[in-house]
Amino acid sequence: MSETGMDDLFSTASAPRDVTRPLAVRMRPASLDDVVGQDHALTDGSPLRRLASPASRGSLTAPSSVILFGPPGVGKTTLAYIVAKRSGRRFEELSAVTSGVKDVREVLRRAHDSLVATGRETVLFIDEVHRFSKSQQDALLPSVENRDVTFIAATTENPSFSIIAPLLSRSVVVKLEPLGPDDLGVLIRRALHDKRGLAGEVRASDEAIAEIIRLSGGDARKALTILEAAAGAMTGDRQRKKGARKPVITPQVVSQVMDVAAVRYDKAGDDHYDVASAFIKSMRGSDVDAALHYLARMLRAGEDPRFIARRIMIASAEEVGMAAPQILQTTVAAAQAVAMVGMPEARIILSEAVIVVATAPKSNASYNAINQALADVDAGLIGQVPLHLRNAPTKLMKQWGNHEGYRYAHDEPGAVASQQYMPDELVGREYYHPNDRGYEREIGPRLERIRGILHGEDGSGRS
Repeated sequence: MSETGMDDLFSTASAPRDVTRPLAVRMRPASLDDVVGQDHALTDGSPLRRLASPASRGSLTAPSSVILFGPPGVGKTTLAYIVAKRSGRRFEELSAVTSGVKDVREVLRRAHDSLVATGRETVLFIDEVHRFSKSQQDALLPSVENRDVTFIAATTENPSFSIIAPLLSRSVVVKLEPLGPDDLGVLIRRALHDKRGLAGEVRASDEAIAEIIRLSGGDARKALTILEAAAGAMTGDRQRKKGARKPVITPQVVSQVMDVAAVRYDKAGDDHYDVASAFIKSMRGSDVDAALHYLARMLRAGEDPRFIARRIMIASAEEVGMAAPQILQTTVAAAQAVAMVGMPEARIILSEAVIVVATAPKSNASYNAINQALADVDAGLIGQVPLHLRNAPTKLMKQWGNHEGYRYAHDEPGAVASQQYMPDELVGREYYHPNDRGYEREIGPRLERIRGILHGEDGSGRS
């Protein structure tokens, strides 16, 4: 967006209402004090407050690069506009979706020329910066380091993974939060009455406002778009008769214009991992209702049901394990059924698998056992395989002593032979420790007896 475009944007705060613009655009805040829901990021002395001050121009104490990280519709673009306008800087905008390295270099050239010719600094705002390639991000570094531009970027993905390390190290990351119900309520009521918005031409019941909030999923743009659609459904092209009551937006009207709640879930970003993490932890914690909630969120957001089925299988082994080993069979069958059936019926199969994992007795003993065994191997605790366990297919190997003295377990009482299986360096090492839940309650005493036989009465571990 050019500087002229930015001026047009902010002129809406005092100009007559332009109904050709979307309501969400008309209601953009014109100052940081008008921004709702981001108080934590706009405290006195915060990076954005300092940048928005005219005194920040030419200051070496003001940040030269800011990354705004947060979900859609929380004001990332608006904050960049406000910083540029209130500080008196020029404004240049690029979209990472449509811009290439050539576009970046051209904008940086203009910013440098402006700084040299007039001393006026430039805010370069890049939306969806996570879509920039490494080479495109590299192209920004010299200008950011030299302060040719004040760089402000917006991203919905975790900068730790989507921004190159040199650029990230030179930036202040400001995390923006989803708007809460109270914040959205303020915005909706402001739009109903403000002359830039609906100017009091319609009313909305408290129930309708609550429904808009529910459907918007913390996205201010979404909330105002729904409100505008509902207002349009009420007024249409008809002119209200003089003295007639103002039309009232009801929950039914809201449902007519928007009947599916917005689910904030980026399958390639943080939402994907956060929801999947909460899903697994809910099954681990035996909260079946929470697990079903996160399952529903993933399904509604279009998550691949095969991914969900894989996570359930992993949970059955990691969280349930030997406390109820039959659960793994159930989840494997569920994964196969999901692949065969597909959506929407797969939701029923996934629900059954989630319920069986969440309600099963829990044990991570198998998980801990293999991790401890791997840790020993990684640490070099390997040792030689005992001679009596080694293979002896040739005469020479028999001469070496391979297989000599081996006791066949099935010939022993209880099919357990008192002999050493571990390498000498690991004799006595125990990895698997069953708990007292589910099937492991039975395994524990039996395993204790087996280990006693294996190790011999003297506990030496040798036969």
